[in-house]
Amino acid sequence: MTLQQIRYVIAVADCESINKAAKQFYLSQPALSSAIREIEEEIGFSLFERNNRGVVVTAEGHEFLSYARQIAEQYELLTDRFVNKQRKEKFSVSTQHYSFAIDAFIELVKSEGMEKYEFSVMEMRTSNVITDVRDFRSELGVLYLDEDNKEVLTKLFRENSLTWEPLFDCSVCVYLAASHPLAGEKVIRLEELKEYPNLSFDQGASNSFYFSEEVLSTYDYDRVIKTNDRATMLNLMTGLNGYTLCSGIISENLNGSAYRAVPLQSDHVMHIGYVRRAGSTLSIIGQKYISYLKHYEAMAMKRQL
Repeated sequence: MTLQQIRYVIAVADCESINKAAKQFYLSQPALSSAIREIEEEIGFSLFERNNRGVVVTAEGHEFLSYARQIAEQYELLTDRFVNKQRKEKFSVSTQHYSFAIDAFIELVKSEGMEKYEFSVMEMRTSNVITDVRDFRSELGVLYLDEDNKEVLTKLFRENSLTWEPLFDCSVCVYLAASHPLAGEKVIRLEELKEYPNLSFDQGASNSFYFSEEVLSTYDYDRVIKTNDRATMLNLMTGLNGYTLCSGIISENLNGSAYRAVPLQSDHVMHIGYVRRAGSTLSIIGQKYISYLKHYEAMAMKRQL
């Protein structure tokens, strides 16, 4: 059975006539009928029932056609993409759970449009951000370094042939719901948070504090809840007065005004940056995304204590 024969079957089914289908392929009716019979003999059942009005697809023929159409469509996609070169350029970014990284991605898509590019953005565990860039699934990965994880992660970057590029520094903030009892404070001390659940993103098999997305992960918290979803974390903030420690660079456009980022009394600094494959040059679209990320440097400076 050939791809051309499959196309013959589809055309006959669509036209409900061997004669009309034959004209599409500049064949005689007997020639197309012969080609259909060859397929039917090969598969062992009739695809069509002939009558005075034309042809009708048999029950078994309908099942055959469902597979035949998939094959034909996939072939067209394949030729368009790799033979006719009718394919979009790709841009993909992986990131820890940062709303500002998503906000920058949205601005990029809005500015570039979707006619030329096929875009992807993934919020992921720290280890997955690293492997995504290493394995060419993403052009770059957004994450942070600090005094606790810098040595280990920098070594991991080297082992995976990645280069770290800094974007900006920011102090640590407590992210919590606007309804939280401490939401109105100008500065929060770590001791004041003891009675409230500390929320953090689960890192799976790589659940070492070096991979934590939250700073001060070695602190002995009395109450801890882990989740793997940013929306769930926001719900826990509202429902349980939970909190997390983060950069404080929050996008109200995405998360709304129901949450607050209050500075934490701490000298700890987060270095926000990205990794890319060592020796590679960022694409034009990648450079534009980085420029959108850098817009948040001013917000980070305002958060400095």
